Amino acid sequence: MKNLLELISGEVKEAFASAGYDAGLGTVTVSNRPDLCEYQCNGAMAGAKLYHKAPIMIATEVADKLLGSKVFESVNAVAPGFLNLNISETYLAEYVENMRKDETGRFGLSKDEPKTIIVDYGGPNVAKPLHVGHLRSAVIGESIKRICKYMGHNTIGDIHLGDWGLQMGLIITELKERKGELPYFDDDFKGEYPKEAPFTIAELEEIYPTASAKSKEDAEYKARAMDATHKLQEGNRGYRALWDHIINVSVTDLKRNYKNLNVDFELWKGESDVQDIIPGMVQYMKDGGYAYLSDGALVVDVKEETDTKEMPPCMILKSDGASLYNTTDLATIMDRVKNYNPDKLIYLTDKRQDLYFEQVFRCARKTKLVDDKVELIHIGFGTVNGKDGKPFKTREGGVMRLEYLIDDINKRMFERISENRDMDKDEAGKIANTVGLAAIKYGDLSNQASKDYIFDVEKFTSSEGNTGPYILYTIVRIKSILNKYEAQGGDLSSVKISPCSVLAAKELMKEITGFIPAITSAYEEAAPHKICAYIYALANAFNSFYHDVRILDESDEDRKKSYIGLIDIVKGILETSIDLLGFSAPDRM
Repeated sequence: MKNLLELISGEVKEAFASAGYDAGLGTVTVSNRPDLCEYQCNGAMAGAKLYHKAPIMIATEVADKLLGSKVFESVNAVAPGFLNLNISETYLAEYVENMRKDETGRFGLSKDEPKTIIVDYGGPNVAKPLHVGHLRSAVIGESIKRICKYMGHNTIGDIHLGDWGLQMGLIITELKERKGELPYFDDDFKGEYPKEAPFTIAELEEIYPTASAKSKEDAEYKARAMDATHKLQEGNRGYRALWDHIINVSVTDLKRNYKNLNVDFELWKGESDVQDIIPGMVQYMKDGGYAYLSDGALVVDVKEETDTKEMPPCMILKSDGASLYNTTDLATIMDRVKNYNPDKLIYLTDKRQDLYFEQVFRCARKTKLVDDKVELIHIGFGTVNGKDGKPFKTREGGVMRLEYLIDDINKRMFERISENRDMDKDEAGKIANTVGLAAIKYGDLSNQASKDYIFDVEKFTSSEGNTGPYILYTIVRIKSILNKYEAQGGDLSSVKISPCSVLAAKELMKEITGFIPAITSAYEEAAPHKICAYIYALANAFNSFYHDVRILDESDEDRKKSYIGLIDIVKGILETSIDLLGFSAPDRM
């Protein structure tokens, strides 16, 4: 099903062609003067130069061709050459009704030809708690993944764990200092290692920062940590067993925390998964003449003639032969191409890594790790700041743990929901968690990804304005009306949207028609904020309609059924949209 603007434009383009002008001049946009008309076409202005004719003459000829069109209620040519268009109530109602009746439940939105898309988001380091800095990657990445799936693509989310390197050696070294009697540190131990980890997640989260601090102050301690890292990477049996414990304990905790954010990954791979293929990849780059030595380091030149600023080479190996993040990321691309044959790779990280990913992507193409058909996309996001404009911190000035932030939001929502409501405590708690998640996710996603934003708890948890709770309150309000309609004997299967002269109803219909272009644009631009902007406008249009029209008290039965059909499709669109954003609505609030 084409979006409404495409259909309207098609009608006007035919009129331009029929009048003897280039059909391309007939593109229609939403009017920037809604007090004058609903839609407009400025093609006659451009046509004046092409045809050496006054624009008003062209506009008048086209308007004449549109007389009797079933699409428009009115068409007016106005000086100096604009076409002011108002859509037919009948045509608009039929379009919205066709959206509602779509048997696929997609409101007229067709699926794309399926592609394989891998979304790399999350990127936490094991043994470290998730903090507020991980919020954007998780929330934006999850939404983009859902949007891609909704468009019909085979979409795979990969968390890409930081589970290799010096941090592992630091943890092992500190564990050895504290629990040197454990069999993992006995080279002569030949038995089975314990199945239970010798530490809890709480201990592990304390061990790493302690070890990291020691290594910065004690050169000998750091040397031992580097030696432990080397032994682990060389396959030391005891250290590998400890590493397995570290991964299992960390991943179990990560899954718990991500579940609280309604974030789920298809793949739980990490840097460790590609270490075995790095030597082969390096040799391939050498043999292919792509990589060369520069000051002892192995690099690939990625600059291009069109570059206007310096582009450093992509380093593959350091002068001591050690690999880098570049190496691991390139090996990961190589692995993904081999195992999944993706059409598109999308990476979500801090926008300060833009240059890094430009280097990696260029290197991947130059070395032919990917062919030209594979899209490589980096989405760099801004920071989450406090009201002071600085990175969001705890009251004590430390980094805010993500689970503490979620818990704080949920408590605030629980207090608001419990206030002046006779509601079971358990039910209130569940609703609070649902609304709290909406507050967090919508608060983030309503901002363009590349922009920094202020995490304003009071604003995000408000039930008024452009917030998640406001969207949920709107859905709950519609659910309540529909439930009352059915309780009064109404049948949702028999309703039909019909033409209506009530302004609020027509405005609501026009907003409903924005679903297809909004979702399409959100997918094409990997921009969930487009969905937020759309559903906020739709929610506003519904609430205006709700205040202007007595839906259930309407005496004309056909008109009542039309109203019910309208709000039913609004509910469906809002529920579909918030699912794409990664949250849901309760039945009541």
